[in-house]
Amino acid sequence: MEDLFPQILKLLGIIWINIILSGDNAVVIALACRGLPEDKRRIGMVLGAGVAVGLRIIFTIVVAALLTTPFLKIAGGLLLLWIAVKLLQGDDEEGGVKETDRLWHAVWTVVVADAVMSLDNVLAIAAVAQDSTVLLAVGLAISIPLIVAGAALIMALLDRFPLLVWAGAALLGWVAGEMLISDPWLIGQLGQDISHKAEIPIAIVGAILVLAIGYVSRQRAATDEA
Repeated sequence: MEDLFPQILKLLGIIWINIILSGDNAVVIALACRGLPEDKRRIGMVLGAGVAVGLRIIFTIVVAALLTTPFLKIAGGLLLLWIAVKLLQGDDEEGGVKETDRLWHAVWTVVVADAVMSLDNVLAIAAVAQDSTVLLAVGLAISIPLIVAGAALIMALLDRFPLLVWAGAALLGWVAGEMLISDPWLIGQLGQDISHKAEIPIAIVGAILVLAIGYVSRQRAATDEA
């Protein structure tokens, strides 16, 4: 039972991060399929999302395997910190997604857009799942249908309760800190024992850093608009 609880927490983390980071992907699906006839719109959304899920699982497994390479977790941790701050700044873009009345063109648009926009999801989920391919696949299998089916509801909730976005960004900062300190090169330099002891403090620093930079950026943006 003690071994099961951490796995459940990781699974919940994968689902949460994927939902938080996939708001833009859900919008892409809606934009790409809105020009389809009513009888094909649902089919287009399901097919596009299904292929995108398969590709994302493959990409994430590849990224998770590569994270054992020295220095890659350091780079990945820094990139995750940037992604978390960008999430709080709210400058995601869905431009360039055109509607079409052809089913397979819409499906292809969804797949390509999702592949291009999913680096943040893939990196974050691979970091949370670590070496568990089962957790990875289950987390994605649960969260993607939730995103597709409830895209409008999820986006409304995130707009209504901004704290959820801030909490998600803090979680990304936490994961980034854990990823960075667990890099094979750093472990070799610091030693396994020190690296393990520093994991939680560095994760806390990562979460606080993201929230602080996000807050300052928003305050500066509000001042510039005033």
